[in-house]
Amino acid sequence: MTDVPGASQSTSGTLYVVATPIGNLDDMSARALKVLGDVALIAAEDTRHSIRLLQHFGINTPLAACHEHNERDEGSRFLTRLLAGDNVALISDAGTPLISDPGYHLVRQARAAGIAVVPVPGACALIAALSAAGLPSDRFIFEGFLPAKAVGRRARLSQVKEEPRTLIFYEAPHRILECLQDMEEVFGGERPALLARELTKTFETLKGLPLAELRAFVEADSNQQRGECVVLVAGYSAPEDEQAVNSEAMRILDLLLAEMPLKRAAALAAEITGVRKNLLYQVALEKQKAH
Repeated sequence: MTDVPGASQSTSGTLYVVATPIGNLDDMSARALKVLGDVALIAAEDTRHSIRLLQHFGINTPLAACHEHNERDEGSRFLTRLLAGDNVALISDAGTPLISDPGYHLVRQARAAGIAVVPVPGACALIAALSAAGLPSDRFIFEGFLPAKAVGRRARLSQVKEEPRTLIFYEAPHRILECLQDMEEVFGGERPALLARELTKTFETLKGLPLAELRAFVEADSNQQRGECVVLVAGYSAPEDEQAVNSEAMRILDLLLAEMPLKRAAALAAEITGVRKNLLYQVALEKQKAH
C-alpha cells in the first residue's frame, strides 16, 4: 500500500479529493503536492490537461481519465485499485473536484464500499468570487451552470427570482452576455450583481454593478466575453410596501387584477389570502402606476 500520511489504516486505500489551482499555480498547496506525489494513481477529469500541471511540479504519478461516463461504472478501475489497497487522488481540470465537475459518483461508490474519502482543500472559483464580491456571504446558494437554451435559462432564473440568499452561477464565456441579458429581464436591471472573470489569472476582472449596467459593460467590451465566468447576484429584497405580501398573494392579486377593477381585486385577494386589504390595495396601486 502506498504510504500517505492520514491514509486509511484498513486494507483498503484512501481516496483523496484534491483541489488544484484555478489559474495561478502558486495557489497549489504543499499538502496537495505531497498527496499527488505519493498516491498510486491520479484520477483526472482530462489527463491531457492535468499532465501539464503535474509536469510543472515534477510529479510522475500515473494518470487515468475520470469523466462522467466511466466514473458511473461500479467496477471502475479506481474502485478496484482502492479496494486492493492503493491510495488514489481525484482532481478536476481546475479548482475543487465535484463542483460542476465529475467525481460525485466515484466518491459515493467509495464511501458505500467503506473506503476513506479525505478532502485536500484549495482553490474554488465560487468561494473566491464570493469572498471578494461585497455581497452578503453569510447565506448563499450555488446554481452551477444555467441551461444553455434561453427558454430553460429564463425558467431557472424565474424559480430563484425571489430567493433572498446571494445567488452564484457559473457561465461559459460564449453565453455570458445572453445570461446577463436574461438576468436583467428576470431579476430587474437594478439588482446588484458582480462578474468575476478569469479569477487568479492575468486578466482577472471583478466588476460589481446593477445588472443593467453590468450587462452594458460586458456588451461594450468583447474582452469581457472571454474566459471562465462566475456571476453573483444579490438575493431578493421585497420593496417596503410589499414586505407583508408573499409571492402567492401577489400571484392571486395579479390574476384578479386582470379580471376586475383594482378595489374589488384587492378586497377579494384579501379574503382569499388573509393579507390586509389596505396593503394589497396599495401594492396594486403601485403596480398600476408602474405600468
